[in-house]
Amino acid sequence: MKTLKAFFAATTLMLVSLQGFAAQSLPTITVFKSPTCGCCTGWVKHLEENRFKVKSFNVDDVTVYKKEADLPYGMGSCHTAFVGDYAVEGHVPAADIKRMLSEKPAIRGLTVPGMPMGSPGMDFGPQKDAYKTYSYTEDGQTQVFASH
Repeated sequence: MKTLKAFFAATTLMLVSLQGFAAQSLPTITVFKSPTCGCCTGWVKHLEENRFKVKSFNVDDVTVYKKEADLPYGMGSCHTAFVGDYAVEGHVPAADIKRMLSEKPAIRGLTVPGMPMGSPGMDFGPQKDAYKTYSYTEDGQTQVFASH
């Protein structure tokens, strides 16, 4: 009986520790968005639901942050974010950001160009467009990172 109680105590302690580790392991994402954009707010909510801590700033001119992110021409969207050494542009799914942070590829960041229906923050009904998340480098090279 003591062995069984010890096993359950150890298992409980391990699970609580893992939950704490998982919550602490995701870094804060800093988001720069227009104060009037509802889809940006939806994307922030998506990140928070996926255990990211988010600092969100309403700004009048997001182009300043797109330049800071070294965003290639034609790859923009409605908001720009930074997490660690990476930039994140547009409605990138939290799972793609987690993968990037886990794999640590030699890229500048991720982007979902435009505002595809069905992407996080753009999920306003049954329409779901196929879209891609692209990785990009500081010199403007892009590559498909994920297809959705």
